[in-house]
Amino acid sequence: MTLPMNQLGIVKRNIVRADKAAVEKLSRFGVATIHEAMGRVGLMKPTIRPVYAGAATCGTAVTVLMQPGDNWMLHVAAEQIQPGDVVVAGCTADSTDGFFGDLLATSYKSRGAKGLIIDGGVRDVKDLTEMAFPVFSRAIHAKGCTRATLGSVNIPVVCAGAVVNPGDVVIADADGVVVVPAAIAQQVADAAEARENNETAKRERFAAGELGLDMYALREPLAKAGLKYID
Repeated sequence: MTLPMNQLGIVKRNIVRADKAAVEKLSRFGVATIHEAMGRVGLMKPTIRPVYAGAATCGTAVTVLMQPGDNWMLHVAAEQIQPGDVVVAGCTADSTDGFFGDLLATSYKSRGAKGLIIDGGVRDVKDLTEMAFPVFSRAIHAKGCTRATLGSVNIPVVCAGAVVNPGDVVIADADGVVVVPAAIAQQVADAAEARENNETAKRERFAAGELGLDMYALREPLAKAGLKYID
């Protein structure tokens, strides 16, 4: 990720976070549902995975731009965290070093953070699991970091292929991570609710033995495509 030099070495203290009611509503739905409801956009690359089973989070983004092998900006970001935030960290170049561990997690948790999404490595997984602090990362790596090179906090970043602006809503679970722009958070939350209700009705029909072939009227287009049954 290449940025002009005037975008490095800055911390934006005042960001506009997504509406709290919209964030709360989005927290009720899974990543797959929200992704579909938003038009199949917003997903991070599937290389970002939870560091322990069952980890899930939903909150407003405090963004961090890191330098390879340097976690200075993760410490700077702690001061900008408000209750309900999720820290989202991208890096100027590929790096899987262990940027984050139990000490920073303790700091973030004390500030009210709801988790960390990081396109890099983390360590102290056993402690993070016991703390129940949701972390989603690209790697688990014991290698430590320096604190010597400036990045930035609360500027737009690219994390695992997804553009994240400060204040956007970030939802993460076992299926991955999706980013909802703050400006459309309520719209997407409403669409996710409608989709969830629709899927509940379909689930009941599947449970009763109905086939997707009939529910989705797939037989005719399959025949037109040339599908043949042979007995």
